[in-house]
Amino acid sequence: MLEYLKLETWLPENVSTYGAEIDFLFYVIYYITGVAFILVAAAMVAFLIIFRHREGRRARYVHGNTVLEIVWTVGTALIVIVLGIMSEPLWARIKQQVPPSDIQVRVTGKQFNWEILYPGPDGKFETADDVQMDNELHVPVNRVVQVFLTSKDVIHSFFLPNLRLKQDALPGRTIQAWFEATKPGVYEIPCAELCGFGHSGMLGYLTVHSAKDYEKWVKEQWPQS
Repeated sequence: MLEYLKLETWLPENVSTYGAEIDFLFYVIYYITGVAFILVAAAMVAFLIIFRHREGRRARYVHGNTVLEIVWTVGTALIVIVLGIMSEPLWARIKQQVPPSDIQVRVTGKQFNWEILYPGPDGKFETADDVQMDNELHVPVNRVVQVFLTSKDVIHSFFLPNLRLKQDALPGRTIQAWFEATKPGVYEIPCAELCGFGHSGMLGYLTVHSAKDYEKWVKEQWPQS
């Protein structure tokens, strides 16, 4: 029974190098808010019973407890500050420190699909050997992949649940993200931002290949390389 109360049973399988650290922060926040919810709900039930209507008893007004309010406010603020201090190094490493890599793709969101552009053997975008695919992202396992996100129309959100990566794609801007998959397989790429009537059908797929299969896929796309 306790196994079903654990947050990790609700999450998709993690196949990212930094996913476990993100999950840990979720666990901490989940259990803190869970305890707070139980305490507040228990207090509400207790007050309903203690202060229920009784014949002959008149309602009376009481003033708040200043000390209790200060303790509650300061305690909550400290929890938020500690969570911020805990998470800052992780988010800085993920969002600001993009590891070098020769695997790069450009992902453009549009209503209602992902346009994924591969730079080809020359490693440069907007050249003759570029290959574009809709909703198909192919990468090798255990290699850092740099993603350049943008949008053609409205705000979209590039979401890889199994990689613990979610990043908005904005029109007029290019935002860099990265991930490193640790397990071959096929994983969903939904849009996590309501972007129009076809939002629910905006779904791509990430295929993580073994090193050998990725080389084969590359040769199929660029046979002359």
